[in-house]
Amino acid sequence: MAGERNTNTPASQGAAQSLDQFKYEVANEMGLQLGGDRTSRENGSVGGQMTKRMIQFAEEHLKGGTRI
Repeated sequence: MAGERNTNTPASQGAAQSLDQFKYEVANEMGLQLGGDRTSRENGSVGGQMTKRMIQFAEEHLKGGTRI
């Protein structure tokens, strides 16, 4: 809802800054600028792409027996 605060907390120290940087890298690769003047679909597609990449990363490391 409008005016609600984000209560999500990262699982580890420093994760918020890394995720924020990752978000802007993904948006840049997609040719998008994030912001309040963009549609929910545009901003949301960046989050979806981030999730896809993080899952792919985890699956690759699990296949190789590497602990993340």
